[in-house]
Amino acid sequence: MDDIEDWRKKIDEIDLELVELLNRRSQCAIEIGRIKNKLDVEIYDPRREEAVIDNVRSVSSGPLTMEAVQRLFERIVDESRRAQREVRNSEGSTATEAK
Repeated sequence: MDDIEDWRKKIDEIDLELVELLNRRSQCAIEIGRIKNKLDVEIYDPRREEAVIDNVRSVSSGPLTMEAVQRLFERIVDESRRAQREVRNSEGSTATEAK
């Protein structure tokens, strides 16, 4: 594949897969948020977030640096928290949130 358009097509295909996977992940996070709400547990869980980051950093073989993987997943986790807050706000909260 020496043609730039071939590479762009490959990236476009991967992007579609990424969006699907990120949406699936988000749905899981939303369900966890509902459970946290029922259990009266805060959304923000720094130990869990650290474990998620450590896990993805440990399996990354590049070419992304570990720092790049960490930044990407920090953003993904941040968006998961945002989705959980939205559900909590729309369904009613039983717990207070620290962050």
